[in-house]
Amino acid sequence: MEKKWYERDDENRIPDKVQSENMVEGQWIKCPDCEKITYIEELEKNLYICPKCSYHLNIDARKRIGFLLDENSFEEIDQDITASDPLQFLDTDGSYKDRIGKYMRKTGLNEAIVTGKGKLDKKDVCIGVLDFNFSGGSMGSVVGEKVTRMVERAVNERMPVIIVSSSGGARMQEGIFSLMQMAKTSAALGLLSKNKLSFISVLTHPTTGGVTASFAMLGDVIIAEPNALIGFAGPRVIEQTIKQKLPRGFQRSEFQLEHGLIDMVVNRKDLKKTLSSLLGYLS
Repeated sequence: MEKKWYERDDENRIPDKVQSENMVEGQWIKCPDCEKITYIEELEKNLYICPKCSYHLNIDARKRIGFLLDENSFEEIDQDITASDPLQFLDTDGSYKDRIGKYMRKTGLNEAIVTGKGKLDKKDVCIGVLDFNFSGGSMGSVVGEKVTRMVERAVNERMPVIIVSSSGGARMQEGIFSLMQMAKTSAALGLLSKNKLSFISVLTHPTTGGVTASFAMLGDVIIAEPNALIGFAGPRVIEQTIKQKLPRGFQRSEFQLEHGLIDMVVNRKDLKKTLSSLLGYLS
């Protein structure tokens, strides 16, 4: 008897929990792909790439910025903007306001994105990095506002933009206020393009939903980390809708590269060097 979609051991599934919740035990981390145990200091030195299978583990926004930008060059902006609760959303897990408070305490962030400016190989850039540990990197009104403000600053100061995405999509607890951010961020990037400034989009695992359907896919160059899940609807939803088994590797970075949706797949260790080269070409 065929398994139901929610029972399948599907390679394309987004993990039910972020690794920081269920894979860290003391000084050891279990790879969510090969399930081998690695000493955390070894993993940190390897930029959170599993030394056994090369799986790229989730990393938080501040670590990512530390890997990409020159030391002590990052200047954060708009860090004090926090989400309101326009719909006074309430479900079985409690209020939206309480949930945001929980994510703040868990991550030390006020929202699911960190934005600012800094230097990458001595090149000035504006950068935004989504953090999957904060509400699955979902885009609500604050994420949209911070992306828009960052892009406007880039226009005013004549700097290129890099956005690193890791997101489950739009934040349903804000309803239409969240969906509006898709148009808002896209319009801001249109202004960036009009001013002949470059935008490089970096997609990490997973990048889905409203983020994929807006700013994540608008880069002049679109880069993905290896084996990242990239798409609008998730593979399980698609299979359930079309009643067909999806091809192996569907929506993964390599599949998207082969079908022309992205421009390159780059190992995390090579990402800073690649971004530096691209910034030189596009300037």
